[in-house]
Amino acid sequence: MTIAIGDKLPAATFKEKTADGPVEISTEQLFAGKRVVLFAVPGAFTPTCSLNHLPGYLENRDAILAKGVDDIAVIAVNDWHVMGAWAQSSGGMGKIHFLADWDASFAKALSLDIDLSAGGLGVRSKRYSMLVEDGVVKTLNIEESPGQATVSGAAAMIEQL
Repeated sequence: MTIAIGDKLPAATFKEKTADGPVEISTEQLFAGKRVVLFAVPGAFTPTCSLNHLPGYLENRDAILAKGVDDIAVIAVNDWHVMGAWAQSSGGMGKIHFLADWDASFAKALSLDIDLSAGGLGVRSKRYSMLVEDGVVKTLNIEESPGQATVSGAAAMIEQL
């Protein structure tokens, strides 16, 4: 069953590239006692993700944080090297968390995984955004098509905060 508003996020551990190298970050570390915007993309460096979805969150980072959000994170089914390179090339390093769900285990635990093998991408995450408060989903916005970033985009999230 797909994660829903009011559900607690499942425990998971992600990898994130930092200036000091890779670190593991758990859902407990990221969400406990905090208000966090989490958005997911099918893949780093893919067109909609790089040209639309991520830039909206980076451009609106301060506006989102000004609404009482403690942190922003993007997650994708990529390894931490790719996520780190995406953070660097996008100018997002140190501004938001770039989390690697390398084996899609988090996406699968949320039932938000999607098989994009027909396009050569394999199992990925659906595109979505959510507001999480102390580990509990408060808003959830799932795109109908992985090539769209409207209901899960930064502008839609700002309206919900």
